[in-house]
Order: sequence, then structure tokens, then C-alpha cells
Amino acid sequence: MGVMKLLVLACAVLLSLPALTADDKNKNKDKDQDPEAVASLSFLVRRDEGSKPVINAVVVLHEVNDKGQQAKGGVELKTDLDGKASYEGVPYGKIRIQVLARGFQTFGGDYEINQPTVEISISLKRPQAQYSTYDDHSGEKRDPNGNPPQ
Repeated sequence: MGVMKLLVLACAVLLSLPALTADDKNKNKDKDQDPEAVASLSFLVRRDEGSKPVINAVVVLHEVNDKGQQAKGGVELKTDLDGKASYEGVPYGKIRIQVLARGFQTFGGDYEINQPTVEISISLKRPQAQYSTYDDHSGEKRDPNGNPPQ
């Protein structure tokens, strides 16, 4: 009799598996995100000062998981003469975007992709001068303690 109960219990578990996976699919629909949905991204990369386009900037795309870790691999794009680049087929979810260009600071940010068409505008800044304690700063103003301004 114990074997029969165990067999019935095993059959009940196996029959309930499709219902459990259907619930998981319904949960994804509640989030308004179809796991197979893809978006078309377009980028405009400009200089921070003057708003001129940045030619041949490298735009790198990485998928990001729920823990904030980026996936291996990724996609690398280059901007055209108008500072534009585009890519189709990006799955919905979080994506990390990095932009690199010679003579500019590297840009990086995470974006949530949740609509079919996304336009992203990025302004790149020139590198800032670095302060060195080894340089001669005798002509600079200092606070009452003799420290350079912050």
C-alpha cells in the first residue's frame, strides 16, 4: 500500500509541473515585458561643449542581469559623421552602455529598455586637468591653513 501512495504522489507532482511553468509565464506578462521582445536603439553622441557630433566614437552594449553584473561578450558600434549609431534586436531589460572616444572622458551608464524604439543622446566631456602637489602653485589662492582650494 505504501508503494501505491508513493506512485500516486509522483504522478500528481508530474501532472502539476505544466501548471507551475504556466504561472511563471503569466508572472512575466504581469511585468509588461515579453521575454522575446526586442528593441531598436539609436544613439547620438555629441561634445558637451558646442554640441558638435563625435565621429568614430565606440559605443559598447552589454546586457546586465538582475544583480547588476554585465554579461560576457557584447556589441560594439561606431558613430558615423553625424555622431549617430544604431542597433536593432536588443532584448528588453537592463543594458549597460559605454562610449569611448579619443580626447574625451569615457561615458558609462545603465539603461532600462522597455519599449520598441529607444533614442539615447550622450554628451562627452573633455578630460579635466589633474592637480599635482609637485607642480608650482605659488600664485594660487590658499585658505587660512595654507591648503589649496577644493
